[in-house]
Amino acid sequence: MSDQTREKPIKSPCVSVCALDEDDICVGCFRTGNEISHWGSYSNDQRREVLALSAERAKAKNPFAV
Repeated sequence: MSDQTREKPIKSPCVSVCALDEDDICVGCFRTGNEISHWGSYSNDQRREVLALSAERAKAKNPFAV
């Protein structure tokens, strides 16, 4: 694999507001406890999937958020 094809790891979406709600969803980044715990071992494709899911959760919680 060349340097041009090597992708940098996607950074965590953590916003340092770490508290899980009654559904095991972080009120800061909208990831599940399991997703947070395993973030470091996820591939970038898995991280993109988690980011998409967390964005859906955020929108469901607050459909008026930007």
